[in-house]
Amino acid sequence: MFRQTRTRTLAALAVLGLAAGCSSAPEADPTTAARETSPPTSPAAGSPFWVDPASPAAQQVQRWEQQGRERDARLLKLIADRPAAIWPSAERPEPKIREATAAAAREGRTAVFVAYDIPHRDCGQHSAGGAYGADAYRDWIDRFARAIGDSEALVVLEPDAVAHIVDGCTPGEYHAEREQMLTEAIVRLKRQPRTKVYLDAGNPAWIRESWKLVEPLKRAGVANADGFALNVSNFQTDETTKEYGRRLSQDLGGKHFVVDTSRNGNGPLDGDPSQAWCNPPGRALGTPPTKKTGDPLVDAYLWIKRPGESDGQCRGGPSAGQWWADYALALARNSSTP
Repeated sequence: MFRQTRTRTLAALAVLGLAAGCSSAPEADPTTAARETSPPTSPAAGSPFWVDPASPAAQQVQRWEQQGRERDARLLKLIADRPAAIWPSAERPEPKIREATAAAAREGRTAVFVAYDIPHRDCGQHSAGGAYGADAYRDWIDRFARAIGDSEALVVLEPDAVAHIVDGCTPGEYHAEREQMLTEAIVRLKRQPRTKVYLDAGNPAWIRESWKLVEPLKRAGVANADGFALNVSNFQTDETTKEYGRRLSQDLGGKHFVVDTSRNGNGPLDGDPSQAWCNPPGRALGTPPTKKTGDPLVDAYLWIKRPGESDGQCRGGPSAGQWWADYALALARNSSTP
């Protein structure tokens, strides 16, 4: 896939952590085994966000139903029937964006996207890649925005990009250019009349002192965005993340934010944080996507990371972004979400 880093230290430490932590398979929380027999309720009814009917989770449900794995299929609907963000292709983002926005419009819902193609992405780690340079990135963002058109959309912009400036993982010679690209990307996306943009700001376990993000976020153009995004692909609890977001919001003039709740139902894995971000066992689905957050600063809880897609080749997982049915099932099984 693309995009899964989050609570890392510098790149060297992350590599060391991965080398030490890639052996165990995902595990179910034994205290929640009894929940398997509880039938999930209809998940998408009333959701303001679009559910992809052809997602990997939905396809897995169909396969398991055909194989007679009815209990597993039923559990996996906790993922398949709930809205999760679309991560359009770095090569051709337009087809998936147009498909999603058209389908969402027919249902009167909002399509959620992640723009993830910044040059020098992920410091060359699991989700390495990105556009070849600033001009290529500008072209990609322009095509991304034009594909949205007049549709209602929410875009989470460049997970990790600002936090990797702060933690030093992205070399200093790229900082100013990256901030300029993000500034331009926000302006370009906001030219679409019904598009909201949230610039990624890491998570509370990564850049622990939120004030360190303030100036980089400002230089990256957050003032022109609708707000910032927190906890993307990570596992910090709602309360921890909201407390962090409130501090950051105060330093940014009251900016609102969105929170990724896709896999934070059991919070983060205890132990070494350099190993806790990548396919940690025993995790659970979090708060289903909604705009009804009960907090005036939190615009939405979103499933930005698509539950069941791997963080990278650790703990027996496939490459970053690839579907991993066993891990998805463990998330659903461990979930206390009705």
